[in-house]
Amino acid sequence: MSGDPIVVAARRTPIATRGRGLADATVDRLAAPVLRAVLDDWAAASTPPHPTPTVADVVLGNCMGPGGNPARVAALLAGLGVEVPGMTVDRQCGSGLAAVIEAANAIRGGDERPRIAGGVESASTAPVRSVDGVPYDRAPFAPAGFPDPGMTEAAERLAAEDRIPRSRQDAYAARSRRRALAAVADGRYAGELVPVEGVSGDELGASGASGADERVLARFAPLFEGGSVTGGNSCRVSDGAAAVLLVPGSLRGVGVPGLALRAHAVVGCDPALPGVGAAAAIIEALGRAGGTGRTVADVAAFEIVEAFASQTIAVLDRIGVADDDVRVCADGGALAVGHPWGASGAVAVVRLFSRLVRGGAPPGTLGVAAASVGGGMGVAAVFEVVR
Repeated sequence: MSGDPIVVAARRTPIATRGRGLADATVDRLAAPVLRAVLDDWAAASTPPHPTPTVADVVLGNCMGPGGNPARVAALLAGLGVEVPGMTVDRQCGSGLAAVIEAANAIRGGDERPRIAGGVESASTAPVRSVDGVPYDRAPFAPAGFPDPGMTEAAERLAAEDRIPRSRQDAYAARSRRRALAAVADGRYAGELVPVEGVSGDELGASGASGADERVLARFAPLFEGGSVTGGNSCRVSDGAAAVLLVPGSLRGVGVPGLALRAHAVVGCDPALPGVGAAAAIIEALGRAGGTGRTVADVAAFEIVEAFASQTIAVLDRIGVADDDVRVCADGGALAVGHPWGASGAVAVVRLFSRLVRGGAPPGTLGVAAASVGGGMGVAAVFEVVR
């Protein structure tokens, strides 16, 4: 496993609710600063400093952007050079993590040059899409004859199917917000954040105290009559970007810590219940890690994209982890900070990097990043601390 790709730098922008602090930033303006930041971090990672590497490719997830290959546009804007290509990946809410896996697979395939991977979403500047002049919110996740619920509808259906009461969802959402507030107060986000020139993120406000109390969440009306999913136990549609720098083990350098990507999995599941996809992906990825496989008990940190409290709880139930387990989104997740669709899977990797690498976890510590995906899919990756 010494040849596994290693994340040696990880950064993200603040995350802002659609129409707020990052509303004027297009996808290239969001992504470019984090691309530059991970390279600068790597250059300063050892003594003497590493030379800035030649990047083989930039792979970014994006769901609803303008097209035109935002990864390539952002790479040019970041000053990486005209010789650096780019590729944009769409696996919906799993796009950012899928991009990291895609870059890692290229390194595993024998091209031992560094790659930048991540994701970006600007819901604020996304174009209006239409067919025959009729606007629509999203393209189909499944063809005719298959269930194709919207994600909110699917979260409500999953809550009913799994008998997850409103009280449990609100308690989970409130806990995520309290954890995020504590992380902000302790400065645990500081090392991963990159400012976006000319705009200001509203991350502190997005995870503000008004949402940290279950009594406040209880005032939200259900989004469906008689239902349990509300605006309080659902994520906010958001803007933001995240990126990591992956290098082969041979380039990491002595004394430079990182996260080695040991295993990953992408799975399909029932399109009617897309929120559970992450569970099967986590189990399958762990089964591929460490030769004979690893188990949930071996994992020190989980970062699961919290699109909805009901969906996250359903995933945790299926992998046998308690709602309040301190390993899960220990500094708050998307329910607290926001969900920039194409970026959130990469945000999960950045958060693992902060929790485990910046946080000083010993070599061999395992972390898992995962997301459930519209249309009935799940994606997960297993990382191990190396020092």
